[in-house]
Amino acid sequence: MASAHVAGTTAQRPDTHGTAGSHGRARDWAEIQERMLVPLYQAVFERLEVGPATSVLGLGCRSGLALLLAEERGAQVCGQESEAELRELAEGRGLRVPAESAGVAQADRRLTRSAYGIPRAAHSLVTVFEQLPYVGDPSRLVAEAGALTMLGGHLVLACWGPPERCESAGALDVARRLSVRTPAHAPFALSGPGALEQLLADAGLRPAGSGRVHCPFAYPDLESAVRGMLSTGLFDSAIEDSGRTLVGKELEEALHPYVQADGSVRMANLFRYVVAEQPR
Repeated sequence: MASAHVAGTTAQRPDTHGTAGSHGRARDWAEIQERMLVPLYQAVFERLEVGPATSVLGLGCRSGLALLLAEERGAQVCGQESEAELRELAEGRGLRVPAESAGVAQADRRLTRSAYGIPRAAHSLVTVFEQLPYVGDPSRLVAEAGALTMLGGHLVLACWGPPERCESAGALDVARRLSVRTPAHAPFALSGPGALEQLLADAGLRPAGSGRVHCPFAYPDLESAVRGMLSTGLFDSAIEDSGRTLVGKELEEALHPYVQADGSVRMANLFRYVVAEQPR
């Protein structure tokens, strides 16, 4: 079983040097950024008592850290991730991560398997921790996720908290300012009161609880902070429209107020999640 031990949320300086292109971005996500969301993952797993009786499906699981944490609790895990480089990193961690998105045809759902090769058409816990800002139709994603949740099981949706409670909001606004077009990804689009609950209602699901989790973004230096933020994919439109050099420069300026005396960067952020139970 792969180990998911994470010591705190402060990323250590990665060993990789080449960060150009999608391969570098995926590795920056796995080595710098992903661990910032560990408090969110852990809060959900503790609340739902994830353990050996749990089958977890992570939709948009990226490089799979949340699945590793669930696996350490004894759960059977698998994920779905559309980005090939992230999927490769997840598979390198010993995870099963097929390329199918949440929108796979009903006939193909039988192909979803646990980490132990057990065919499953549905799971006792389906998580959508990071994918909502990246899809054009969140309602369809939630409906599909609900269909992959077994009767009596749980579906969890997560998103950024209100921008006024997230110190990273100013850095994320760089993506909006430097995009000629409307950015494809809007991190705070579902942060308003009742937005996640409405997605569940549209899918015929009823919220069964919610929570707020503090996820500080902490980096050893400004360079790592820029690389980590860029690895989220939220700046892709800005980079295409304005160039990586300008985006990186503006991002550095936006992060500068959060540089500490020792050169590290730290921003306080709030994330929110809702839990729905699939009626029996």
